[in-house]
Amino acid sequence: MSESASQLEQLKKFTVVVADTGDFESMKQYKPQDATTNPSLILAAASKPEYAYLVDKAVTDRKTSGLSGAKQIEDIIDHVLVNFGMEILKIVPGRVSTETDARLSFDTAGTLAKARQLIGLYEKNGISRDRVLIKIASTWEGIKAAEVLEREGIHCNLTLLFSFAQAVACAEAGVKLISPFVGRILDWYKAAMKRDYSPTEDPGVKSVTQIFEYYKKFGYKTEIMGASFRNKGEITELAGCDLLTISPALLGELASSTEHLPKKLDVGTAASSKWDKITLDEKSFRFQLNEDAMATEKTAEGIRKFSADIVKLEELIRAKIH
Repeated sequence: MSESASQLEQLKKFTVVVADTGDFESMKQYKPQDATTNPSLILAAASKPEYAYLVDKAVTDRKTSGLSGAKQIEDIIDHVLVNFGMEILKIVPGRVSTETDARLSFDTAGTLAKARQLIGLYEKNGISRDRVLIKIASTWEGIKAAEVLEREGIHCNLTLLFSFAQAVACAEAGVKLISPFVGRILDWYKAAMKRDYSPTEDPGVKSVTQIFEYYKKFGYKTEIMGASFRNKGEITELAGCDLLTISPALLGELASSTEHLPKKLDVGTAASSKWDKITLDEKSFRFQLNEDAMATEKTAEGIRKFSADIVKLEELIRAKIH
């Protein structure tokens, strides 16, 4: 690697870089492999004039669907999500993550129906299911839904993941990818412990490192994608992770630095780590998650926030229909 290579270029040598944004221009600028969205990002993008056409297209196309009321709004939102996803797939060579309605986080059957509906819309538009990851919250119900979907060839990204128990259950269920939320873990510890953490002692970084070691030691195929970063140090400490999804601001910081970026997570080293294999059923999963105050609180908070943003998106659609 030449001395002039940016940290972003260096990172791309051993980690798949994913854009954590609904903003197309940022994706074009930083050339990530994949892109991931969530209700908050879609809401922010849909509220901007330059993306209004994607919302307007869904409203126009589906106004005469024969549906009415809440069913019509839900149908239009599904089409908005897929419209964004299809535009993103014109920019990135890999996959896009599209999120199910967070209000289905404790509804396995509802999550299955929504995931199949979204994949069906992508396929109707000529997009292979291999290019789409369905994002589902890492609740027990969400993980069980993902287990079924994976058997159908519908790949899943288990999001709002804060604990080792959630990670183990996802791996056992054979999900394609998990998104541990590094920055939100840090947020909780900073507030609870009333102190700052350096990147090397960052609780979010430590959490992902443990999951990486465990997965690689026991040969799980589930991909690990660190998410929700608060600073560049968290990213550089996880260089070597399977994937990292990074906001445009932090992609910019990496692109403008030419400091040496060493690989921190290594499959060979992880394989010799001291982990005993654990198995979780529903009772032990719920108990272990309950024992982890941070994970319990942050999972619940994340579901609430994403649910609130879906409601705001519904209001935006409702205003356009009438």
